[in-house]
Amino acid sequence: MTAASNYENEDMNPFRVTSRREIIALLRSIGERNQLVRMVLNQGADTVVTSILDVDDSNDTVLLDCAPTQFMNERVLESQKLSFETMLDSIRILFSTGEAESCEHEGLPAFIVPLPDYMIRLQRREFYRVQTPVTNPVLCTIPVKTESEPMPVVASLYNISAGGIALMDDKKLIDSTFGRVYDNCRIDLPTGPVAVSLQIRNVLELSLPNGRSTHRLGCQFINPSNAAMAAIQKYITKLERDRNAKATGLG
Repeated sequence: MTAASNYENEDMNPFRVTSRREIIALLRSIGERNQLVRMVLNQGADTVVTSILDVDDSNDTVLLDCAPTQFMNERVLESQKLSFETMLDSIRILFSTGEAESCEHEGLPAFIVPLPDYMIRLQRREFYRVQTPVTNPVLCTIPVKTESEPMPVVASLYNISAGGIALMDDKKLIDSTFGRVYDNCRIDLPTGPVAVSLQIRNVLELSLPNGRSTHRLGCQFINPSNAAMAAIQKYITKLERDRNAKATGLG
């Protein structure tokens, strides 16, 4: 499944644009700059590259260019939900709408879709995840509550971003209930420990080569301090620099 079709499964509230005026302005900017828009239909089964022809604020609709083939046009019209992804000023824009209808624009066939209820605007650092080292992994200690007192559970990081981390919970000791918040967690970065609060956003059960299974937990940072974010961002930058150096043969 593509990013454009599954972003609603993650907590994107910090990046959500709900102002009707701002939504219209964003859509018009995309159209005026002739930005290509990727339209995803049938839950990611099909993808069409289109563009925004016009935004009708009086009817709360958006006009889109048609697909290159009649077959794909029919697929678009059959889809009950459409997801879109594009870029504007190096910022990733995501949104979705209801069903498309056929129409004409300046004498040519086009699609008309409802104005989206909201849009997601993501800067690169806000969604870009960097995988952490497998050898000498970064560890995170989470105080899991028991009947008596909190029990520290140590898990290794799988990846990290400015928005959160993914953890490998090999012993499945961490309550992975969606929305569960763990305060006073400690991430042992190479530059020193960082204290954060983590919220469980998703869990994936993975099978290991030895036949056992493990949990990979997606966690979001909750109101991290400026100091914590600075340390995390510095670590992300170092990981990227090391990876680029290795790719160019300089590492």
